[in-house]
Amino acid sequence: MATSREEVRSLKDAVGGRLRLGTSHHVGIHRLPPVLKLFTQRHPAVELDLLFMDSENACDAVAEGSLELAIVTLPANPDVQLSTSLVWPDPLWIVAAPDHPLVDQANNSRVTPAMLVEHPAVLPARGTVTRSILFDALAPIDVAIETSLETNYLETIKMMVSVGLGWSALPASMVDGAIVELPVEGLTMQRRLGSVTRKGRTLSRAANALLDLLR
Repeated sequence: MATSREEVRSLKDAVGGRLRLGTSHHVGIHRLPPVLKLFTQRHPAVELDLLFMDSENACDAVAEGSLELAIVTLPANPDVQLSTSLVWPDPLWIVAAPDHPLVDQANNSRVTPAMLVEHPAVLPARGTVTRSILFDALAPIDVAIETSLETNYLETIKMMVSVGLGWSALPASMVDGAIVELPVEGLTMQRRLGSVTRKGRTLSRAANALLDLLR
C-alpha cells in the first residue's frame, strides 16, 4: 500500500504535457541551450514546442494568449498585461571590423559619438528593443545616425560588420576575432534578457519548472 501511495504521489507531481515557448534567435542560440538541455533531462515527458521569433512579436503572443511563456529581450515599457523577470543582463557594445577606420581612430586617440555619423551603420530594424536602446543612448548627445543597412537578426548584423559594411551595436557576448569592441566616449548601453508571462494566467507545471531553472 505504501508503494501505491508513492506511485500516486509521483504521478501527481510529474511534469509533462506541451509547453509552447517563444524565444528570439539570439537568446535561443546564445543563452537557452544549456537551460533547455537540463530541462529536457529532468522532464523528458514534456513536449517542447519552441518557436523562434522577434522579441516584440513573442511579447505580443504572450499578451494575446497564444504563447504561455517567452524568453526574449525584455521591453523597456512592457504591456500592462505582461509580467517580466530579468534573467541575464546583456551589455551592448559598439563594434566594428578589426580594420575599420574607427578602430584605427580608437587606437590613436578616442572615438566620440559624433564620429559614428561619419561612417555607415548596420543596425537592428526599426521597432526592435536593441535599436531603441542605441538611439535612446545617443539622444542626449544629439547625434543622428544614418542607417545604411538593417535587419532583425543579430548574427546577420555581425556578419555584415565583420566584412566591413559598417559599425553596429551588438551584445558583448558576440564579440570575437571577427569583430572588435569600439569604445565610444560617454556611451553605455545594456539590454535585459528574461522571461515574459501574462498576468493572471495560471501556468502549467512545465512552464513553472522552466522558470525555476531560469531563476
